[in-house]
Amino acid sequence: MLSIKDKKIRKLPYSEAIREGIDQAMSENQDLIIIGEGVPDPKSIFETTKGLQEKYGKSRVFDMPLSENGVTGICIGAALNGTPVLMIHQRIDFALLAMDQIINNAAKWHYMFNGQSTVPIVIRVIVGRGWGQGPQHSQNLQALFAHIPGLKVITPSTAKDAKGMMISALKDKNPVIFIEHRWLHHIEDEVPESIYLSDISSAKILRSGSDVTIVANSLATIESMKAAEALALVGVEVEVVDLRSIKPIDFDTIEKSVIKTKKIAVVDHSWRAGGIAGEVVSTIMERCFDSLDQAPIRITSPDHVTPTSHYLADHYYQDAEQIAIQVLHMFGYKSKVDTVREYLVTSNSKDVPNRDFHGPF
Repeated sequence: MLSIKDKKIRKLPYSEAIREGIDQAMSENQDLIIIGEGVPDPKSIFETTKGLQEKYGKSRVFDMPLSENGVTGICIGAALNGTPVLMIHQRIDFALLAMDQIINNAAKWHYMFNGQSTVPIVIRVIVGRGWGQGPQHSQNLQALFAHIPGLKVITPSTAKDAKGMMISALKDKNPVIFIEHRWLHHIEDEVPESIYLSDISSAKILRSGSDVTIVANSLATIESMKAAEALALVGVEVEVVDLRSIKPIDFDTIEKSVIKTKKIAVVDHSWRAGGIAGEVVSTIMERCFDSLDQAPIRITSPDHVTPTSHYLADHYYQDAEQIAIQVLHMFGYKSKVDTVREYLVTSNSKDVPNRDFHGPF
């Protein structure tokens, strides 16, 4: 393949980048099929599968019944027989109904048969949030999947990575869980037009800094970048590390950053107990204890059921303002909180990302 610099670049929203990546992968691999609830629907899963059934036919792009465990088993069976599959759950919460198939079959088959069998399946799951979807439709469950040996779990935060990592995942010979946050779909980024690959096992430094390292993934990365901009106004230079993959986690990149900055804050929108933030903090303490000049901090959602009310959501989710304030407290800069808060002030509820956003489906 050509290097990215040799390709035409233009701006695309995250959702369109995913659709283009799937389209190009299907064009390249005539065996690849897509199945999921709402795939051929007019709304086409937030327009990420728009036009694909018309282009590739009903034998390769089709809907699924409301039987997540059964259909996931069918897709795993197809993968075991050599048919690469992209399976889509409109909400990550729905995948809970298929955990037996994912954990006990997809994740283990390659190991159980000594590497002689492969399971080329990508299970794409979407984190919802907003419009009162509440406890059963807006949970951040990524840590559940990252706990399982045999699964790769990726959480791209930019449109460029969403396309490249989707194509890479669809080329993988074993299961990849592709987790995207619904609030990323409208965010634009420069995306190469031609087909390309992005590594699905490495982190990326999105912003260089010397004072503190912020490690984040998915939507939390976008909020961390906003926080970093505000913190720069008061003299705190933040290095932002986008995990991109939460299984495996690229601890080498994080370690290099922490050795430089001496401080680390980990941001994750899942719960505090047993989450990705705790995994990063504990490993960095093991690897970089002597390099740290103070204890790491975790910035997460509270250990509480996801709320339905948008009033409660305003206090539940950690946005750029909360991230920036907690980082300021690491430095003892309480007097600078008002400056940062004023820069990050927004009239939007935390239940919607902006006034132009439509949802929930």
